Amino acid sequence: MVAIVRELPVSGYALEIDGRLTTEFATRGGVKTGARELKKRFPMLRVGIYDAQRGRRVRLGDRSQRRHVLTSCC
Repeated sequence: MVAIVRELPVSGYALEIDGRLTTEFATRGGVKTGARELKKRFPMLRVGIYDAQRGRRVRLGDRSQRRHVLTSCC
């Protein structure tokens, strides 16, 4: 983990919790692991991943995009 995110990162990935970007990660593997662990511990949270390079957010657990997020995006 790198730092608390105050604005959209220009590189890397960020963890989104309940609509707020919280923690910035340098690697795709790091953000995926963080998101999975958080969702596992707190299933009621809306957890997502922001990919700065592609400029998009995808929520973890969204069945329509989950496979895409976990395999190619992040």
